[in-house]
Amino acid sequence: MKKMALLILKTLGIVLGIIVVYVAAGYFLPFIEVPAKDDGQKKEIPIYIYTNGVHTDIVMPVKTDLHDWSTKIPFSNTKSKETGYQFVGIGWGDKGFYLDTPTWADLKFSTAFKAAFWLSESAMHCSYYKTMKEGDDCKMIMVSRNQYKDLVKFVDEKFDKDAGGNYILVPTDAVYGNNDAFYDANGKYSFLDTCNTWANNALKAAGQKAAWWTPSDYGIFLHYK
Repeated sequence: MKKMALLILKTLGIVLGIIVVYVAAGYFLPFIEVPAKDDGQKKEIPIYIYTNGVHTDIVMPVKTDLHDWSTKIPFSNTKSKETGYQFVGIGWGDKGFYLDTPTWADLKFSTAFKAAFWLSESAMHCSYYKTMKEGDDCKMIMVSRNQYKDLVKFVDEKFDKDAGGNYILVPTDAVYGNNDAFYDANGKYSFLDTCNTWANNALKAAGQKAAWWTPSDYGIFLHYK
């Protein structure tokens, strides 16, 4: 019994230590900034980082002469089916969180456990917007044409695709509103690779300033105050 008690205490100590290290890393490492890269081109395309308080989306124009997102993310896949949207916000995350946890009150231990330890699938959440308004939760970033191409490539590669190269719609009623839809994605969500880690990496791919690593939206937005 004594050995068992010691083993339990050691295990709890290790788990607690991991949590403390993770929280400390999640707070301090984001302060290490990866600087923006100037490619010498005119910054003419607006993109946005937008957070709902937990999750960061990369928001881009629906259509430019470089890329038309509506061809891969059809307006018809939203409840409204409206076509007058000007921007599309895209975020990557755990499929269980997206579809089974509409509010924090609905969060189940099994969902959180699977998400934290690479045990569930991931999805892309795509939301259309007619306008974007800057504020504490939304920041505009101007990028060059080449930087935008790099961003589009990074985002596109995270979508799972069928044999024809089309994004795979997730048929569900668990959408957040009339302007969004879910698609299957590549990769496994975990406590080391979160939705915000992905958004932060998207900024790096586009040559924009970002945190060295962050699991939270706070780590992204502190560089865009």
